[in-house]
Amino acid sequence: MQFIRFLKNWTLPLGMTSGAAVYLTLSHIEALAPYKSAMSAGVSVVQPLLIFLMLFLTFCRVSPSDFRLRRWHIAMLLLQCAATLLIALPLCVMPPARWHVILEGAMLCLVCPTATAAAVVTRRLGGDVASVTTYTILINTLVALLLPALLPWIHPETGASFAVDLLRIAGHTFPMLVVPMLLSLFLRRCKPSWVEALAALRDLPFYLWTVSLSLAIAVTTRSIVHSHTAVSNMLGLALVSLVACAIQFALGRRLGGMEGDTVSATQACGQKNTVFIIWLGYTFLSPITSLAGGFYSIWHNVYNSYQLYRQRKAIGA
Repeated sequence: MQFIRFLKNWTLPLGMTSGAAVYLTLSHIEALAPYKSAMSAGVSVVQPLLIFLMLFLTFCRVSPSDFRLRRWHIAMLLLQCAATLLIALPLCVMPPARWHVILEGAMLCLVCPTATAAAVVTRRLGGDVASVTTYTILINTLVALLLPALLPWIHPETGASFAVDLLRIAGHTFPMLVVPMLLSLFLRRCKPSWVEALAALRDLPFYLWTVSLSLAIAVTTRSIVHSHTAVSNMLGLALVSLVACAIQFALGRRLGGMEGDTVSATQACGQKNTVFIIWLGYTFLSPITSLAGGFYSIWHNVYNSYQLYRQRKAIGA
């Protein structure tokens, strides 16, 4: 029983370390070399499936009437938009330089939408799940409109139009938000007993997230290990992602505290969809820039581990 309690209390750090350890171990087993592409393809399928299930279970627990616009939602949307534009401006008007990669990484860390798993951590910390889920939908909508307007100016060589980039970005984010929500609404209407049974599985989303986190850290480890960028670029991206993480968690705490919604606002602003950052870097900017998402994934999960530890200590668990 003590071992089970240990696993429950330290699920998040164990998920992070196991993801890195498993990747580093498997990557050095020569007998598995022929299967590496298949394993990579498997991860690319399993990760979205886990995220889908997490969101679906979250929507089963939240009634549509609980989704309300709060003042901190609007304030945070405006601040994220302003911060992104502030960094994007020099990238648009100045000629390409080595430091562009660092600024691009900082911009992605700031503009990136809230992680779909933020609702899971928010519930674990006693916050308002509906509030953070509402913001997740709002920030994804903003990002889908803002980035297509900025990317052609930052990287004009891509030659893509606003409409094309809009469809690519929206197609990457909205299916994972909209489909679980529609499915939960359909079941709520047709099979309410099923929704109640699924909502009763209180801890399942957290454990699904732990597996997803383990896979995400494994992917992050692979990106860092196989990166051929200069050490200065890697350190610069690690630093700006750390600073962006600290600022956004602090900003969320400040804005949410004004309305008594501290936990939700903190997670909404600080916990990012780092898989999206990596995809944006590879798709629109450069593989080097995508490392910012990998580093941010480490920072925000380390902080969440600390928050969960502090909560357990406060309640004497």
